[in-house]
Amino acid sequence: MFSIFKKKIIIPHLRLSGVIGNVGKFKQGIDFSGQEEIISKAFSVKKAPCVAITINSPGGSPVQSHLIYSHIKQNAKKNKKKVIVFAEDVAASGGYLIACAGDEIYANSSSIIGSIGVIYSSFGFTELIKKIGVERRVHTAGKNKSTLDPFLDEKKEDIERLKNIQLDLHKDFIHVVEESRSSKLQKSEVELFSGEFWSGRKAKELGLIDDIGNANQVLKKKFGEDVIIKKFEKSKSWLTKKLSSSNDNIDQLAKILEEKSVWQKYGL
Repeated sequence: MFSIFKKKIIIPHLRLSGVIGNVGKFKQGIDFSGQEEIISKAFSVKKAPCVAITINSPGGSPVQSHLIYSHIKQNAKKNKKKVIVFAEDVAASGGYLIACAGDEIYANSSSIIGSIGVIYSSFGFTELIKKIGVERRVHTAGKNKSTLDPFLDEKKEDIERLKNIQLDLHKDFIHVVEESRSSKLQKSEVELFSGEFWSGRKAKELGLIDDIGNANQVLKKKFGEDVIIKKFEKSKSWLTKKLSSSNDNIDQLAKILEEKSVWQKYGL
């Protein structure tokens, strides 16, 4: 006897949005501890042929990016599921590193993709404190403990040490991209690992993504119009919601400005 009821395909859909690691008081960003459980739950849907992940992030912490990337890869292998990633406004720096956990990566033609590099930025206030008559006093146990103190003159050896760390992190990033995209990366005069970023359309030409498209379009094309796209989102606790709606305006403003500065690097 044939069943007249055809079981519909369910695709778990995760959404990762925000600055990576920059979670602050209100847990508004993306970090491993905040996403670990929900990622595992999405991959636990037994009959789902794949897990879809939408990313909208300008990057952030390289450590948190790696942890989330590795967790997605481990769950995909353990549960034998394909991963399809969709970039929205931005999948840059650590956001693109996480995207590399996907077997396929899609983006909008106007998405910002790439920024495969490492950055450190700060300010120097040595001249300012001289002008206002402030004396900086630093006492350390360990000659390099005050490395790159913004109130002291930069030392050549400190900069070289920082550069070496950045090169190590950059090598790790490049390894992830090359391992993930392998033969898909296109040989061209464009230096893919310079920290430059591109539109989704150009990223497709370079092999950084597979094609142009959004989650609904691609998943319906692959699995049929009747596919059920089930959202998996981390629910906010009552306390988090209460804090987020509190009148702590200074803390909220600082948070907004800090995140805005990261997003604005990509024109958003």
